[in-house]
Amino acid sequence: MDTEFFRESSFHPVPALVQLTAGGAVYLIDPQALEASAALRDLLAGGPLKLLHASSEDLEVLRNWADVLVAPLVDTQVAQGLLGEDPAMGYQRLVEHWTGETLPKEETRSDWLERPLSEAQCRYAALDVVYLLEVWKHQRARLVELERLAWLEADCAELLAQAGRSGDADGQWYLRQRQLWRLAPRQIEAYRRLTIWREGEARRRNLPRGWLVNDKLLYAIAEALPQNRHSLAAIEGVKPTLVKREGDTLLALVGEARRVEEGELPEALPSPLAGAFKKRFKALKQVVAAEAEALGLAPEVLLRRRDLEAMVAADLQGRSLPLPTGWRGERLSAGLSAALSQGDEA
Repeated sequence: MDTEFFRESSFHPVPALVQLTAGGAVYLIDPQALEASAALRDLLAGGPLKLLHASSEDLEVLRNWADVLVAPLVDTQVAQGLLGEDPAMGYQRLVEHWTGETLPKEETRSDWLERPLSEAQCRYAALDVVYLLEVWKHQRARLVELERLAWLEADCAELLAQAGRSGDADGQWYLRQRQLWRLAPRQIEAYRRLTIWREGEARRRNLPRGWLVNDKLLYAIAEALPQNRHSLAAIEGVKPTLVKREGDTLLALVGEARRVEEGELPEALPSPLAGAFKKRFKALKQVVAAEAEALGLAPEVLLRRRDLEAMVAADLQGRSLPLPTGWRGERLSAGLSAALSQGDEA
């Protein structure tokens, strides 16, 4: 399976094409002209294994159009990462790697909402799914040989879990901010409330996040904690149109953060520039790097930088460590805990 979509001017992706094949004919479905039938929804939500490449946005497209979460799923990009290759390998490189075929690139930036689609567009769209089954056969054989098929199944199950709770993640969006450690607890609380509001409103109005108000500006507002329209307007980057359109709401959210009791505020985050943080982060990074080398994997396939930073912050704040679970936990948790214990003793 694959999809083509457009989302430059909306929060939700606009579905433009859905491609399906079971190894024979390729079917191109026009979601602009057709609703998903009950039979198709049943097929997408259950039945045979679905193969997609770099599936996160495709899952969102299909969920919005067909109102189902595609399952069971194998993401061939995730599979390739577990084979020690580039964890972000694109579909064209993947096909060439396993089949030797070179796919055309002419329609990469095509307008998939135009009608009728050209013959070149249709052929390009069909080729996006034609080779997935052959690629997966090669990948599966290698994963079985390496005894990593269960790892892929677990990772794809987590992909589906994340897709299923996308609307529930608004409360965690603020944690993506790389400079959050620079804010005091009350500023963090303001930023958290501002991002929750922005996510919900962008979704409700179907607008790109940046068209409403971007993260950088929300951060600046949280940092300044303005009390009135004048102080809000004085913040660098805040335009008069934003003050007029959203000023009362933004000030109300900041006001809510101002009134939160001290004991209910989030903790200040440790500075990643401090020696204690750097030492612990380096120790964790070495554990991950050593295990990645032993497995022949890219370190980021095992744990992302933000996961390591979250563990260091938890350790410095005396909280329970957010150690990895599943197969990653089996390979890494003991070593990560030991590395932090040595840092605490030092």
